[in-house]
Amino acid sequence: MHDHTHSHSDIGLYCGSANPALAASVADLLGLPLGGRLLRRFPDSEVHFQIEESIRGKDIYIVQSTSPPVNEHLMELLIMIDAFRRASAGRITCLIPYYGYSRQEKKTTGREPITAKLVANLLTTAGANRVVSIDLHVPAIQGFFDIGMDHLTAVPLLVEALSGRPRPNSVIVAPDVGRVKMAERFAHLLGDRPIAFLHKRRSSATAVDVAAVVGEVEGRAPLIVDDIIATGGTLAQAVRALLAAGARPEITIVATHPLFAGPAETIGERLGHPAIREILVTDTVSVPPDKQLPTLRTVSVAPLLAETVRRLHAHESISAVFPRAAEVQPV
Repeated sequence: MHDHTHSHSDIGLYCGSANPALAASVADLLGLPLGGRLLRRFPDSEVHFQIEESIRGKDIYIVQSTSPPVNEHLMELLIMIDAFRRASAGRITCLIPYYGYSRQEKKTTGREPITAKLVANLLTTAGANRVVSIDLHVPAIQGFFDIGMDHLTAVPLLVEALSGRPRPNSVIVAPDVGRVKMAERFAHLLGDRPIAFLHKRRSSATAVDVAAVVGEVEGRAPLIVDDIIATGGTLAQAVRALLAAGARPEITIVATHPLFAGPAETIGERLGHPAIREILVTDTVSVPPDKQLPTLRTVSVAPLLAETVRRLHAHESISAVFPRAAEVQPV
């Protein structure tokens, strides 16, 4: 990290109601105050937003994940962008650590929307000049934007948090075919670990049937990697399938976005299996106190976002933010 000294006059960092703690950490790292703003709801639930200082010509950064409640947070973000545009901000960059609607990025059957593209259009129309996100569900979403779009990854941060613990017999497990690329990245950074994946058939949008474990997991400690933990249903099934295939009951789950959607009891049931030793996530999404499982450990993406803001503001390369694979110690 570099020395973060800014003239506070030309940069502004603001947040909506989705990630205030993360925004405060980013502000701290940059040595900036969080911008003054008024954000509340009218009695009919409409969003009222007001910037409490002049931002004319400033380089503005808004921290807001479009996490549950997705539509509330998305609408808040659009309204904030509109306010900054009308107040003559020089440039508006949206730091959206978790990009909602990312799982609707193609038509799987007929007559469906491509909502990930619609959200990109809405952000652009509202007046965003650039969007920064972390571990998009599908990297191709970057191409849905006609404005600047930086796609960051939390994988090196998560690998660093895993390092230093001996895992001579671990196997990296992708919970579905779509996450194999992510598993490969983890496997490489952890010193070329073997990979397995679960082949699953979906019977509906919410119900998943795990068909088979592909790869050698018997006698190994699984490290399941995913980008999103939505309801925990897929992971609960993955744990059962791995144990049935002879994996050791020492399972680690690593994911970027802990959405933990649904009642706390359900999350606790699904992710409270005694074989799950640790669930490692980031703070792209705020986990409420009633869903803070005893096995949950959180790594902050604030340093990643702060360094990205610093580089964008100084017109420096963003790709240099990521540590090279060689610098990450193998487990």
